[in-house]
Amino acid sequence: MAKRTEQIQSLGERIRRMRERQHLNIEQLAEKTGYKEEYLNKIEEGKISPPVGALISVSRALAVDSKALLSEDEKKRRQSYLKRTKAYAYRSLTPDAQDKHLWAYLVALEPKKQHEMVAYKHEGEEFMYVLEGKVEVTVGEEAKQLKKGQTIHFNSGVNHNLRNLNSKDSKLIVVVYTP
Repeated sequence: MAKRTEQIQSLGERIRRMRERQHLNIEQLAEKTGYKEEYLNKIEEGKISPPVGALISVSRALAVDSKALLSEDEKKRRQSYLKRTKAYAYRSLTPDAQDKHLWAYLVALEPKKQHEMVAYKHEGEEFMYVLEGKVEVTVGEEAKQLKKGQTIHFNSGVNHNLRNLNSKDSKLIVVVYTP
């Protein structure tokens, strides 16, 4: 008897499958998450890998635990530095907290780079502490520059973005709270 080999689905394929099981179209998912249809399509097609905030929003919109979106392989990779965009990497400091409300990450942002997305948002609050370097955090229309030892705490439901102002990697501890 031949062994059945299961094809490992990508994150985007799992999101699409869950969305379709709930009889949601991409427009409805966009409305529930606040993200543009084009962005969600790129995630589902595997053209981009979303940051944590987007995963939280999508998992809440689909009424699933965010860990249901991640394969075992991706869960392991999340625990080490993981390139989510071309500009930053992160490592979970709370790898066993997928079903909790508070998540912490060590984020490394490449020199003179910012998140590729114009801005993103997710339900809850966010706290950032700069370990090394100098960054600019834009929340809504307000931009604040932070250097080593400085912090910011904000409503993550407001569009926000992060940019490295340094010529070296900047490192931060980012704590995300989701209700």
